[in-house]
Formats: sequence, structure tokens, C-alpha cells
Amino acid sequence: MRRLDYQYPLPPELIAQHPAARRDGSRLMVLSRPHGTLRHHSFLDFPHFLRPGDVLCTNDTKVLHARLRATKLPTGGAIELLLLESVRTNDWWVMLRPGKRVRPGSQFQLMFPDGRKAPWTAVLVEKNDAGHCRIQFQGDGDISDSLDEIGEVPLPPYIDREGLGSLLEDRERYQTVYARHRGSVAAPTAGLHFTPEVLQTIRDAGVETCSVTLHVGAGTFAPMKADLLVDHVMHEERFEIPPETARIVNRALAEGRRVVAVGTTTCRVLESVARWVLDATSAPVNFEGSSAKGGGDSGEGTGVIRAGKGRSRLFLYPPASFHVVGALFTNFHLPESTLLMLVSAFASPGGIEGREQVLRAYAEAVKERYRFFSYGDALFLQ
Repeated sequence: MRRLDYQYPLPPELIAQHPAARRDGSRLMVLSRPHGTLRHHSFLDFPHFLRPGDVLCTNDTKVLHARLRATKLPTGGAIELLLLESVRTNDWWVMLRPGKRVRPGSQFQLMFPDGRKAPWTAVLVEKNDAGHCRIQFQGDGDISDSLDEIGEVPLPPYIDREGLGSLLEDRERYQTVYARHRGSVAAPTAGLHFTPEVLQTIRDAGVETCSVTLHVGAGTFAPMKADLLVDHVMHEERFEIPPETARIVNRALAEGRRVVAVGTTTCRVLESVARWVLDATSAPVNFEGSSAKGGGDSGEGTGVIRAGKGRSRLFLYPPASFHVVGALFTNFHLPESTLLMLVSAFASPGGIEGREQVLRAYAEAVKERYRFFSYGDALFLQ
């Protein structure tokens, strides 16, 4: 398959620039497999599509205030830093903008969002082949503890913002209500719709809930460059599965109950570990968990899900199969994106019909004026 097979027309005004007035106020399209029939609902109808005994699995990563403003020393030129991953305390890989002409040894003065000078400086120590820069921060303590004060929400490039008022709105709304573990530079946006009240309604209906952690990287917004999907090199992201989640998911699978993933990130974690368990030698996953191959009881060390930490480069596209996830709740994704390809694979596991079904659903969403991307409306594939 080709990258251009996942193109679709989208009027710019349908790209949501702000969240819905209420977290749970979005619209919901439901795509029923295998035939791809479509229905229109509101997000508040979502609990009615879950069954007693289902497992709803979320991604509890927390978005860092990872966008930092700075000036070059001594010239005073403006520069922006986007934190990617910590090497150790005050030592980070970042993306610089503009960054082509910046060389190792360059120094920067960090600034508060309102333009005041922050008590932090930074020095560029190296650049890698991908153009990412390793930065050492200099200041009092750990800069991670200062990010809420000096950093800004790392909104995706298709959302425009002017002024601190809008940024304050994003500090709350570009974060799920169940976010716990800091580390993402982009939100797992399918989870942005959920409120504590909706989650309690779901639990009261006999649905088990659990979570994994996948720290979403900037690669999620990187455009695919390869023309053929088979040639694409997937970006790597860190994840963790706690023992309780492994027990809950394995028990559900053993009993024939459905696992519902909230978001493509949750889906990637579960399917990554399943592939590692089934064939560790070929899975695009580095995983530190209990041994591969095992029985099928409900413990965390057996079944197709294991507790542990790892890094995934799993790229799911038609005709991929799915070993764990039985239903997927997600948002509407960018044209030619790996996320759209994952959703297309899930619409018809093991086949190629899903691309056509999903693009038909997207065309219907455009016709019905759904809102797209991070702050947009939702799609449930059951």
C-alpha cells in the first residue's frame, strides 16, 4: 500500500481549534465491523455501546509543559525548545526551532511565557543525525520540577494560539482527567472526552477499567516520508504495563470478554506486548517483562500481556491482525498519518477492506461537519 492511499479532503474549518465547551460534549460516530455501517451519536451515548464484562483500557500518560521559549546568547535571537526525552537530570534531547544553524556549544537564556527572564540557562552539547539536540540545563534543582511554571503546553502544529488566555485553557483541556505519569509531548487525545462521571457510569455498568502508560513523542506528528508503507520507519515510544492491568486483560481474554482500547496509543501498547510474547525475536519492541511464551491463566506472567517496561516501534497498517484489542475508541486523524493507517487496519483485521470503510466514514464525518483532530469529535469501531 502507498502513503497517498490514505489521503482525504478536509476543509480547514473542520480542524478543531478549541475543545468542546464540555469535555463530554463531543459527537460520536460508531462504525460497526465487519461491514462498516455507520451511526451518529453523542459521546454521552458511548457507555451504552459497552457490555458488562468489557475491559476499558486507557493511557494514563501526562503531558509535559514541554515547549520552552528562549533567546540565544549573546545575540538575543528568539528560539523555541521542545523537550523530547530526558537522559538524566537536566540533560534532555530536544527539538530546536530554528535549529539548523545552531552548533554545539551554543547557549540559551530561558524565558517565562510572559516574556520575563527565567532562572535557567541551557547549552547545546550535541546533535544527532535526526537533527535532535542534546541540551544541558543549568539552574537551581531539576528543570522537570519547573516546567509547569516556565513551560507551555506543546500543542500540535495545526492548532493556532495567541495570548496567554488560550494557553491557560489548554493547560486543563489538553490533558486527560486520569493523567498520572509525566512524559508525553502530545496528549493521547481519545481520552480527552472522558470525565470522572462518565468513567463512573461505565464502571457501574459492570465494565472493568485499567490503564497502561505510553509517552507520546513528537514523532506522532512527523509526516511519513516513504511512498510505500512497508518502507516507513516508525518512531519509538516508551511504555509501561502495570501488573494489575496485565492480570485484568489476560483474565478477560481467557474468558472471552472484550478489551476496548481508548486511543491508538493504548492499542499499540497492548498489541506490541502481545507480539513480543508470541514471537520476541521478530517483534518491533524492546521489552523488559516476564518471560515470553507461557500459559493462559490470569496472572501477569502468563497470557499474551505481561507487566513491564519497553519501547515500541510497532507500525500497524492493513492487513495487520490484532491479538488483544476487540474495540477501539479514537479521534479523527490526519491524512497520510500512521494513526489513520492503524484505524484502517483495525476496521478489517487481517484484510485490506478497512481503508475503504474508514475513508468512507471520514467522508461522512466531513459531510456532517464533525470536528477533526486533537480537540475534535470521536469514532468508535466495534
